[in-house]
Amino acid sequence: MNRRSTLVLTGITLMGFAIAALPSVGFAQSVLPSGLWQLNVAKSKYSPGPPPKSTTVNIQGEGQNRKATLVGINAAGNPFVAVFPDVLDGQPHPVTGNPNFDATADTRVDDHTFNFSRIKAGKVVASGTAAVSQDGKTTTFTTTGTDANGQQFNNITVFEKQ
Repeated sequence: MNRRSTLVLTGITLMGFAIAALPSVGFAQSVLPSGLWQLNVAKSKYSPGPPPKSTTVNIQGEGQNRKATLVGINAAGNPFVAVFPDVLDGQPHPVTGNPNFDATADTRVDDHTFNFSRIKAGKVVASGTAAVSQDGKTTTFTTTGTDANGQQFNNITVFEKQ
């Protein structure tokens, strides 16, 4: 084989490796496992509070089509439903059903952690980190921000896989 053939084959091989690596980077799976998650109110901390009476999260879909649907009863006893995209690309994606924000931008940190920013009318109103336990059975969200009434909050919410 001459030198030119060797260079062409090496280039093609390297390009093949690069293309093979793209799906794992560009379409990385979510940190949160699919399925039902239940808020553990006793293990969660809401400051200033009060906490919701209950919240269940159903995570479903694949790739860029994953979503999290939250269904629960708020502190005042009113039912709510909110739908979040589960896309970890750092870009804002619309959220429905939450009065405190209308979009979220989530970014993967590692296989068990992602950072998020909650956005209302183009302005970041809350941010935090979600960490999934090594066994995949518990997720803890640490969030600080300002609610729709302008009140500062600092919450730690714990969800358990059902």
